[in-house]
Amino acid sequence: MALPSSTSIVVPAFDEAGVIADVVSALRGAGPWHEIIVVDDGSSDDTSGRAREAGATVVRHPYNKGNGAAVKTGIRRATGEYVLIVDGDGQHTPDQALRIVDRLGEYDLVVGARSRRTQASGARLAGNALLNWLASYLSGHEIPDLTSGLRGARREHLREFLHLLPNGFSTPTTTTLSFLRAGYNVAFEPVEVRQRVGRSKIRLGRDGVRFFLILLRVITIFSPMRIFLPISGAALALGLAYGGWTAAVHRKIPNGAVLLLMFGVIVFLVGLVSEQVSALHREGRD
Repeated sequence: MALPSSTSIVVPAFDEAGVIADVVSALRGAGPWHEIIVVDDGSSDDTSGRAREAGATVVRHPYNKGNGAAVKTGIRRATGEYVLIVDGDGQHTPDQALRIVDRLGEYDLVVGARSRRTQASGARLAGNALLNWLASYLSGHEIPDLTSGLRGARREHLREFLHLLPNGFSTPTTTTLSFLRAGYNVAFEPVEVRQRVGRSKIRLGRDGVRFFLILLRVITIFSPMRIFLPISGAALALGLAYGGWTAAVHRKIPNGAVLLLMFGVIVFLVGLVSEQVSALHREGRD
């Protein structure tokens, strides 16, 4: 079990002057944390000043780089054995932070999994459900909440995947999939989130596509055959069915069936090569 005294809290914040002081004060009152680092991602308001007044260590970006860039800056700056990432919009409560940290040690990554009824809208709920289902299939592990911003992990393991983390809003997606595919112990702690203060910076259409592409990118790095094998199998099955039906009815094998079969074989071979490259990459990093 991890202790607050060995945990650095990283709070990425952008234009959160209205709530950041309350977030920092509440966290400070919950336990003797190793440190609380607020990364001001180029805010146009007084986010830095209010966080500093509340007792946080403030690191400021000269311009807005993105939530992921702020998280990476916080991880690089952290000195605790564990790192707890908390959104700066007031959605998470201090007791949730303590529950996450309480499970660290036994687990290398603990994610605060939001209940469905506390998510913002029906469209976002449906989008998250689709991403969770796809991520669960690709990773081979049930993922109840892929995009939650509340998560804690061993600092050394987070730094291991720092080069994979994007600068935008897909850091939770990347860390969850990276830890799972690397074989680390991952747990999901159910949490109820409060209504955020201000407007969300995430846009369902734009950022949903980014989440999906990053999901495919991470799985391709760690387990390529999860993507290549279904595509190859579908092409081969379709080619055999089309070719068999045409041969039986018209006594000939169509060019389309041959192309589908060749495509399926090529995709399968590319998947095999990608799997070997992925294994060599992991071995080299180890």
